[in-house]
Amino acid sequence: MSDKALDPICTSQGEVLGRLPASLVLLLAGASAFSVANVYYAQPLLDAIAHDFTISLASVGMVITATQLGCALALLLVVPLGDRINRHRLLAVQQLLLIAALCVVGWADNSLLLLSGMLLVGLFGTAMTQGLIAFAATLAAPHERGRVVGAAQGGVVLGLLLARTLSGALADMGGWRAVYFFSAAVTLVLLPVLARLLPAPDTAPSTLRYPALLRSMLTLLWGDRTLQIRGMLALLMFAAFSIFWSALVLPLSQAPFNFSHSVIGAFGLVGAVGALAAVRAGHLADRGLGQVASGVCLLLLVAAWVPLSMLSYGLGWLIMGIVLLDLAGQAIHVLNQSLIFNAYPQAHSRLVGGYMLFYAVGSGLGAFASTHAYAWAGWSGVCWLGAGVSLVALLFWWLTLRGMPASGAVVEQ
Repeated sequence: MSDKALDPICTSQGEVLGRLPASLVLLLAGASAFSVANVYYAQPLLDAIAHDFTISLASVGMVITATQLGCALALLLVVPLGDRINRHRLLAVQQLLLIAALCVVGWADNSLLLLSGMLLVGLFGTAMTQGLIAFAATLAAPHERGRVVGAAQGGVVLGLLLARTLSGALADMGGWRAVYFFSAAVTLVLLPVLARLLPAPDTAPSTLRYPALLRSMLTLLWGDRTLQIRGMLALLMFAAFSIFWSALVLPLSQAPFNFSHSVIGAFGLVGAVGALAAVRAGHLADRGLGQVASGVCLLLLVAAWVPLSMLSYGLGWLIMGIVLLDLAGQAIHVLNQSLIFNAYPQAHSRLVGGYMLFYAVGSGLGAFASTHAYAWAGWSGVCWLGAGVSLVALLFWWLTLRGMPASGAVVEQ
């Protein structure tokens, strides 16, 4: 790829320091957890939202789809700006706009305003989260990028899983709208903390103008085989992930379970066991074992749907399936990011923006298909759909093995 498409950026802070301090990595992980939670608060609340706005169970998945559309817009139009302008100012503006979007959702009195607010929450919540991930990758040296990105991604995992637990508990206490007002308050507190504690990266901003910056991301999507292959794996994996989590509230809120929102949200804590173990996948990518680990994780992703389909036989099967699903899915996510960041280390914001576009498409399609599958065929239909998508991901990985560049290869500029 030419220098015109991707202009060079100077040495990362990680290369200067040798190894990022644990406190800085923890800060990035914590901030990522808080920001990403906004995108997932709605999943255990879909039945309450459907009742409040008189939306059918088959159509309420549009709430998640609207959020994922906002995610896609953020990845395409906002996240690449991290390579162009001051990251601290960008984060501050995103947080202020996120607070406004959360208040719109909390005050929504019709479905159009609700969907508009959800779109904005997805846009600004995603822009902030992925900006932090790209920030972490920029600060880290190449030899520890898998570790640092894995740790930051671990924060994202905790945020998205605990979001379900927190939103369920808050909804039981004060209704589903209280979840979004609470999140607006947390974001307001987080604003000065990040402004004060996040360091300025030792990198020069891109000299590309905004239109050229966006074109360069499209150039990456068009020409980088690693991004294409790992992005397609992400689309299929996140579709399977969204199929499960978007539909889970529907059987658990009905007979014979009749669980409250807080209990349903607590199943996210179960997933944290597997998802946090997946953080170690970044170390495998650093050692050149990314492809082998990917195959194993995709097999686990397919296998997870067996215990998930046995919900009617007891919650123990559901718990087993959640652990396997989150372990496999999040490990694949960490491996994907570790591999794509090594290809063009001077364009991390654009890389994460392009990669996460696949995520947004997969999550949105998965949520839409999931609620329809449940309306048509119940929980068994959801599981057959999820297993089929997971199997397609495994077959795609196997068919593209020879097309992947060598792990850890860095493209010269």
